[in-house]
Amino acid sequence: MSTVAVVGTGVIGASWAGLFLAHGLDVVATDPAPGAEERLRSALEGTSTDRLRFVADAGEAAAAADFVQENGPEREDVKHALFAVLDEAARPDVILASSSSGLLPSVIARGCPRHPERVVIGHPFNPPHLIPLVEVVPGRDTAPEVVDRAVAFYTSVGKRPIRLSREVPGHIANRLQAALWQEAYSLVERGVATVADIDTAIAYGPGLRWAVLGPFLNQHLSGGAGGLAHVLAHLGPPTEEWWRDLGRVHLTPELAEKLVAGVDAERAGTDDRALVAARDAVLHRLLAAKAAQPDLP
Repeated sequence: MSTVAVVGTGVIGASWAGLFLAHGLDVVATDPAPGAEERLRSALEGTSTDRLRFVADAGEAAAAADFVQENGPEREDVKHALFAVLDEAARPDVILASSSSGLLPSVIARGCPRHPERVVIGHPFNPPHLIPLVEVVPGRDTAPEVVDRAVAFYTSVGKRPIRLSREVPGHIANRLQAALWQEAYSLVERGVATVADIDTAIAYGPGLRWAVLGPFLNQHLSGGAGGLAHVLAHLGPPTEEWWRDLGRVHLTPELAEKLVAGVDAERAGTDDRALVAARDAVLHRLLAAKAAQPDLP
């Protein structure tokens, strides 16, 4: 695959474009929003754009591509209309991958009456040009070889793809995040802790370990010689008690206002662009450090 169509060039699409360009691929980008091309080229400042072409029509982009990465709004009606265009224009062998963070691929594929078997979720994590994870999710009609080819393609551009055995709303990582957010929001709502306290608890506590190993391996290592079996035997019952005490929240306007105010207080006037730059600099160093450790899975 030498040419990728990036359909939708917002934050995620622009980051995908930067990744593909950095790996020597030709990118045909498209986005109907006014000023989209200028914003994309600005976002790619510092990246060679010799292989970038911007077109006004999604069908034109798909017709030129060997792989399509779609990044449109998270709305079924928009996805269906967009994928109908992509399905009509792209060669039958071209994979149509969606960056959707939660929609089911079977739902998206309803917009592809010609070739629903080539539709797959290829969900990245922001920013895609840095975070290796891609969740590859097949739908009911997705051909197994399409999943294999998608995994191989993402691997070829430096990603760390995982494939889901079946589709669920939100895939894997967003469901895990949603579970944490539910309790974090509940702790704020109940006045147990501030937004800043909760961010500190994760960023300077388990989040540091999670950045190196996942929750299961970290839990295993916390059990000493007995490993995960010891942890489950001795901490399983109290953990179940904690589960029963976890909060159930609704995002009321009052809670949303409280969360936003908490984030604003935590930022304390810090420029978001500076925060993004600092985050990305640490991510670069962290990924390099992980790559230098052969014993990490």
